[in-house]
Amino acid sequence: MKLQRRTDLAVETDAYLNGNMAGAEVESAMLCGARVTKISIKTEGAAQAIGKPVGKYITIEGIRLSQQYRDPPELIGLIAAELGGLIPKKGTVLVAGLGNREITPDALGPKCADMILATRHFNGELAEGSGLQMLRSVCALSAGVLAQTGIESYEMISSVCDRIKPCAVIVIDALAARSTSRLGQTVQISSSGIAPGSGVGNCRKRLDEAALGVPVVSIGVPTVVDAATLALELAGRTFTPEEEKRMDGLVCGERMMVTPRDIDDLIEKAARLLAMSINYALQNMTDLDTLVSLVS
Repeated sequence: MKLQRRTDLAVETDAYLNGNMAGAEVESAMLCGARVTKISIKTEGAAQAIGKPVGKYITIEGIRLSQQYRDPPELIGLIAAELGGLIPKKGTVLVAGLGNREITPDALGPKCADMILATRHFNGELAEGSGLQMLRSVCALSAGVLAQTGIESYEMISSVCDRIKPCAVIVIDALAARSTSRLGQTVQISSSGIAPGSGVGNCRKRLDEAALGVPVVSIGVPTVVDAATLALELAGRTFTPEEEKRMDGLVCGERMMVTPRDIDDLIEKAARLLAMSINYALQNMTDLDTLVSLVS
């Protein structure tokens, strides 16, 4: 039995790395100093071969994280443009942060949701009096995790969708990578939604258009690497079947994950980058400096 290399990134799948992308389209270019790779999985056969659902996967590699809300502006603009191309231009958007804010590598979603500019309550005289009538209707929530709330993320988000009828849902979650070089250095955007916890072997009910009835776009940054996957990377060689079996039992079975030493700083910076990118994508009639003044 071959050892499973856990990853949430489309550019780290075996099919992509080996060039076996029949039924999918791939584009790659350097933009704003970052490598942007777009993978469009067109058929169910390709989805099974690649190991990802049908949809678009946009990976932005080589990103630079900053403590400032508006830096780097060109990267925020790039992420916002790619994200904006996957959601309807009009209508209320629900932004949901997934993960456990008490566990640092998993806190990206909740921390990012805290910085989303929620505007759904701005209407009538309140909007006109504050000069914010041009802002798009947006609402945000942190779904928490089952162990904290007793409620599945799907149950909470689908209930909110039934009530407020958004035109789209954006879900934010920390991701698992296959390579340590991508931790905190990569953003992935997907039109296929997300299965929370899949990268760490704790897959919950999938959040996608079939489940929620509206387009679901996921966005995240990798914050952990599976320990067994890391061992393979560091070894730089193919393990024997006996080694893979032993590694699978001792590491994968325990779901041991590895995260960078500076994970606190990484999460804070990544949350700011994603939050401002989402805000800019949703409020694209507003300049970046105005958005910074509204959320800071």
